[in-house]
Amino acid sequence: MSDLKTAFEAAVSATQELTQRPDNQTLLKIYALYKQATEGDNTATKPGFTDLVGRAKWDAWALLKGTSADEAMQRYTELIDTLE
Repeated sequence: MSDLKTAFEAAVSATQELTQRPDNQTLLKIYALYKQATEGDNTATKPGFTDLVGRAKWDAWALLKGTSADEAMQRYTELIDTLE
């Protein structure tokens, strides 16, 4: 397993141990980077206008279109490191 993947998995585990809940914008970044790293570009159908949370998550992930999995893992890991 690569060092990046190991660091990413450690960062994912670290999210469970955060002492403070990140603000909503940071949570959206965490979600989007995780999805981009694990699933790639967003190909899901955009949620309806009544699903505000679903749309915000979809939009955040869609902004990362074209970002490689490795870059998303690196950015995720760096973001989680700033929160610990």
